[in-house]
Amino acid sequence: MSARRSTAVTLLSIAVAGAALAGCSSKKDGGSADAIQVNATDTACELSKTTFPAGHIELAIANKGSKTTEVYIYGEGDKIVTERENIGPGTKATINAEVKAGTYEVACKPGQTGDGIRQKITVTGGTEAKKDPRLESAVDAYRKYAQEQADATIPVVTQFADAVKAGDLEKAKALFAASRVGWERTEPVAESFGDVDPKTDTREDALEPGQEWTGWHKIEKSLWADNKIDDSDKKLADQLVADLTDWQKRIPQAEITATGMANGAKELLDEVSKNKITGEEDRYSHTDLSDFAANVEGARKAYELLKPVAAEKDAALAKTLDGEFDAIQALLAKYKQGDAYTSYDKVTEAERKTFQDAVNSLGEPLSKLAAAVVVQ
Repeated sequence: MSARRSTAVTLLSIAVAGAALAGCSSKKDGGSADAIQVNATDTACELSKTTFPAGHIELAIANKGSKTTEVYIYGEGDKIVTERENIGPGTKATINAEVKAGTYEVACKPGQTGDGIRQKITVTGGTEAKKDPRLESAVDAYRKYAQEQADATIPVVTQFADAVKAGDLEKAKALFAASRVGWERTEPVAESFGDVDPKTDTREDALEPGQEWTGWHKIEKSLWADNKIDDSDKKLADQLVADLTDWQKRIPQAEITATGMANGAKELLDEVSKNKITGEEDRYSHTDLSDFAANVEGARKAYELLKPVAAEKDAALAKTLDGEFDAIQALLAKYKQGDAYTSYDKVTEAERKTFQDAVNSLGEPLSKLAAAVVVQ
């Protein structure tokens, strides 16, 4: 899901997404006394300070506007350092992150679209953060996991592309969901590069002015809505393989931290609450549950790697997360059909409400994971 995507437009989407916000942000979540305050409105992005030392930082965000917003910290070349989506009007959220010395931009995105209202910040040389070898091992293991997922994706997406180029409609349809699993499990890493996600995973209604529509969802529309493959789709299939190979090769350079892993786990769950539950993500193929499951699996992987430290600092949080992850994965298992999942257009509104409740139950404690792995 591109970070530039618009919010849901159907009544069901609005209802579900609105309810899901309760699990993503809170009216009371004002952060600690040392937090940098971010006041986001429909026309401004105001920070309490724009210069601070390197190391652990906490942004305490208050959305005082009328639109749901997102807040990002961007590094050079719009590389995403950290982000928080789905901050509803009148609610608050916090972001914990580890930031090195340098120049960055904080962006607020009212309506969750566009490049955002930006404020430059300067991070000066500070005291080197304390290191926990368990967290360093977790970061190394997560990078290895992200690389393994990318490496496993390329052969499957190549098969998908070959089916498209051969004009084999049914085979291409059968491979579509499988070609996305590794991406969906580790999407925060892909999004951190800034330019890969818009080329591979953007929906038509989220295109920026002048942006060419490429990637999975353009081909998805041809396969299911148009029920045909034309020459442009065949070219897009080759481009998709090339763009994903670029992603695969760039993972060793990805900026990964323990707090970034925790924030990424929350982002993956936000993916579910914002797009999968509403059915807008894979709107033509209705393979949303496959993406949903991959997002949850990726979030759990990040949590499990961080758990030794998180459980030591907050045993109750770890116990809650264990239970909520078990519950949502047991719910998904009921819809597993061989290697695939039930077509989402066959999932009733009542069943979607059950999914929504499970996402909300996991989302609230998962939002506390980043704070639980900050080394004091």
